[in-house]
Amino acid sequence: MADGVFEIGDGNFDAEVLKSDLPVMVDFWAPWCGPCKAIGPMVEELAKDFDGKVKLTKCNVDDNPVTPSKYGIKAIPTLIFFKDGAVVDQITGMSTKTKLTETLNSLL
Repeated sequence: MADGVFEIGDGNFDAEVLKSDLPVMVDFWAPWCGPCKAIGPMVEELAKDFDGKVKLTKCNVDDNPVTPSKYGIKAIPTLIFFKDGAVVDQITGMSTKTKLTETLNSLL
């Protein structure tokens, strides 16, 4: 994964997301998804902008079927925002960097 963006999956989701001391954004994606590829560079930029404040992660839905199912992921990309182990916001589909920045700032 790119600098600052952590790859997570079914095996480490609880430890990396639910038990994180920082707020976490999980980008549910797949390599064949065009909009997922388009949002990827934005997520990488935001990882730099929010370094040390919010943990940005990616979860490949093809390789990790349990976690997306648990959170009702029906379309990708879906971004879910967690704070203190709880879901606080969700964005499905393409979004702007401005909207993502506003959502991440609301976690702080």
